[in-house]
Amino acid sequence: MLLVLDIGNTNIVMGAYEGKKLMKHWRFSTDRQKTGDEYGMLINSLFRYQSIRMTDIHAIIISSVVPPLIVPLVKMCERYFHLRPLVVGPGIRTGIRLHYENPRAIGADRIVNVVGAHEQYGGPLIVIDIGTATTFDVVAENGDFLGGVIAPGIGTSADALFQRAAQLPRIELVPPKNIICRNTIQGMQAGIIFGYVGQIDEIVKRIKREMGGDKPIKVIATGGLARMIMRESSTIDKIDHFLTLTGLRVLYERNAGERTKQEQHD
Repeated sequence: MLLVLDIGNTNIVMGAYEGKKLMKHWRFSTDRQKTGDEYGMLINSLFRYQSIRMTDIHAIIISSVVPPLIVPLVKMCERYFHLRPLVVGPGIRTGIRLHYENPRAIGADRIVNVVGAHEQYGGPLIVIDIGTATTFDVVAENGDFLGGVIAPGIGTSADALFQRAAQLPRIELVPPKNIICRNTIQGMQAGIIFGYVGQIDEIVKRIKREMGGDKPIKVIATGGLARMIMRESSTIDKIDHFLTLTGLRVLYERNAGERTKQEQHD
């Protein structure tokens, strides 16, 4: 099986593939203080619960937006799986062109999402990843990454309001029934959630207007709160919670042959 690891600022999402089929998937908190051994023991426990052995894994690919965790996780793979993982970064074969002033500045998660989305849905596309930050990635019909938008995530915005306004409480992110609210908590929920939806819809509309063209532009969203946002949004066409895992699988497939040659040479 192929093990794919997406290391985000808040969560690590992990999946095990048999060919193109996602067999199992897990989500656990990102902890910058954990050592490679601690992550190895955690993954081993998750595997044992699902009756998977470490030796069932024949290859690993990692994408990370948390640079300090790359080294401990690479060492974890080498120690517990006896495998050298492929890490998404400069030099990896993506199969797409990156129309960006500094391609090295693009987050690995954005590249992975673009690859996974185009593989599954074709193009043109707008890929929205609703996480700690919200990213809008624009994909051409041929799969090229054209650029995009970066905004604060909905949870980040809610935390900032709680931390900066002394009299406002921390709230659950649940949309209220009305926009005219008669208590503080619902008022905050309305402002944060409906304001966030309005931001998404406005950015999508502006991107579509700027892209022009006659072909419809699909809008794919991913991330933990994507389903709630889609219920309120007028622009999101589809939710794909495993988009990043799919992208990692595709990237591994595109690099597997080259990697085998390199290992034989080494």
